[in-house]
Amino acid sequence: MKKAAPPPRTVAEYLRRVPARERRALQALRRTIRSAAPGAEERIRYGIPSLYAGDRMLVAYAAAARHCALHAGALPVRKHAAELAGYSTSKGSVRFDPKKPLPAALVRRLVATRLAERAPRRGGKRAGKRP
Repeated sequence: MKKAAPPPRTVAEYLRRVPARERRALQALRRTIRSAAPGAEERIRYGIPSLYAGDRMLVAYAAAARHCALHAGALPVRKHAAELAGYSTSKGSVRFDPKKPLPAALVRRLVATRLAERAPRRGGKRAGKRP
């Protein structure tokens, strides 16, 4: 029996393991996310690339057998539902064909919504957090 490869330790290692078509889509997505959240730190969490602001995860992205996905959280997906109508979505994720990546402007809006949700507010409460 063949032993499974260990999980990637870096984003570069993760991307090297992804097929070329998906890699190109994820690299473009990565650039857009990083430009929208320049202070975010990249990490591998749950075996996929994730971006963090401090100790709080903002977004993650990954390749699957038949699609790529942006895991942006429930609020951004719900708030931008009309713009995401042509994509397969779940509570906090957007799945897309790597041949037709998410538009950069839409990714920036999703990340901006997530940043606003994660930002501390006066009184110690975050935006989007229910009482």
